[in-house]
Amino acid sequence: MKILVLNPPFLKKFSRPQRSPAVTKSGTLYYPIWLAYLTAVLEADGFEVVFWDAPAAGKEAGDVLELVRREGFALAILDASTPSVASDAALAGRIKAASPGTFTVLVGSHVSALPEETLALDAGVDAVARREYEYTVRELARLLRDKGKADAAGLAGIAGVSFRDGERISHNPDRPFIENLDELPWVAPIYKKHLDFRHYFNANAPPPMVTLISSRGCPFRCGFCVYPQTLTGRAFRFRSVSDVLDEAAWALEAFPGLRSIFFEDDTLTANKARCLEFCNQILARGLSFSWIANSRADLDEETLRVMRAAGCRMLCVGFESSDQKSLKAMKKGVSVDSMRAFVRHAKKAGILVHGCFIFGFPGETEASILRTIDFALSLSIDTAQFYPVMVYPGTEAYQDYLARGWITADDFSKWLTAEGLHNCVVRNEELSPEKLVRLCDLARRKFYLRPGYVAGKVLRSLTSPAEMARTARAGGVFLKHLIRGSRV
Repeated sequence: MKILVLNPPFLKKFSRPQRSPAVTKSGTLYYPIWLAYLTAVLEADGFEVVFWDAPAAGKEAGDVLELVRREGFALAILDASTPSVASDAALAGRIKAASPGTFTVLVGSHVSALPEETLALDAGVDAVARREYEYTVRELARLLRDKGKADAAGLAGIAGVSFRDGERISHNPDRPFIENLDELPWVAPIYKKHLDFRHYFNANAPPPMVTLISSRGCPFRCGFCVYPQTLTGRAFRFRSVSDVLDEAAWALEAFPGLRSIFFEDDTLTANKARCLEFCNQILARGLSFSWIANSRADLDEETLRVMRAAGCRMLCVGFESSDQKSLKAMKKGVSVDSMRAFVRHAKKAGILVHGCFIFGFPGETEASILRTIDFALSLSIDTAQFYPVMVYPGTEAYQDYLARGWITADDFSKWLTAEGLHNCVVRNEELSPEKLVRLCDLARRKFYLRPGYVAGKVLRSLTSPAEMARTARAGGVFLKHLIRGSRV
């Protein structure tokens, strides 16, 4: 039985798998890691899978439909995101029209939050697999293989599915999250078999790179963060360190010239003891590779030094704001003082920091945002990104802004500009979307156009071929956006 697993075509280089899907200003393109896990689970169960990442490979809808007509898939799984969901559902409908026997399923954070609304978009969408979907889809595939059809009686027994039952939409109970992550097959061999690793890029990681994860879920309560609230949950679940590093070692052998690995856990450093075990096992094995990860601004210098010795190049950190009221409103749980201390510790340890800042939370004013910009400059971190708060269905932030009447877009496609960049779809008590965008543009220019900053980047690029490759690839795309500013 053949199955299509598809990151659907939408816009060129549309980075759907990231937490805030868009065509990025830095040229970043995320690996479709969740679809890769699904592919690994299905292949381990004996299914024949065609896995396409259309935005990365330059595939269009016509290419997909030609493939569907030729192969006659029993099941098609399409990832869907907030800004592209109408297009994703429409493609599922076109697949259904081209191959009526194909059962179509949408997956992802958006459809997990709004399954009924998603199914209403196109009659060709047969079902939605909510939250973590690997085992949900596997069970559905087994039903199709064993029974030859997925009728209401069969679907009713599959946890995590929302499906059409005649004119009615049925929502089965949620599937429990996967507790033993070591039972999942690796994604690195799936990348090797189905994808071209040269297509993928993260502005913070020297290319070529791969993305792996060592845990799922996040114990922290940030109200805007989409994955823990819609996909993976807030309960922290870990792979064994040995399993993670076995996969990393395999990837280092399998991908020619691999320069870095991005461990894309929500917060790899949240459990300090495990983080140290992770680093100490890298050192004990004699593995030598550059890696980056997401972190909170709460690590001590000793831990950071061990991480640097184990190859950690950079940490991506959500500072968000220098306004303590805003930090409290977003449930960040980190103080401005701890942020400053963290950056000092990271510098002493020799780890670079990429800082994320978000504007437009309740109570923020132009004056408080200008102070946050000054704060970002004062940290002297390596790179930074500045965005208006992006609110996605299923998050506390989305519900809050919706209730206050602060979401200004009338449909989800407006979460992007016409060219696919992030759009500002919110306001707050004082600041309009246009004002928030202008403040973000101001912040980027003040941060990146400092003469000392530019000189430092040039010098580092001249002393490191890997750094030169990373900077050239990211900077070439980013510079035009920096000069002309954003559009709303």
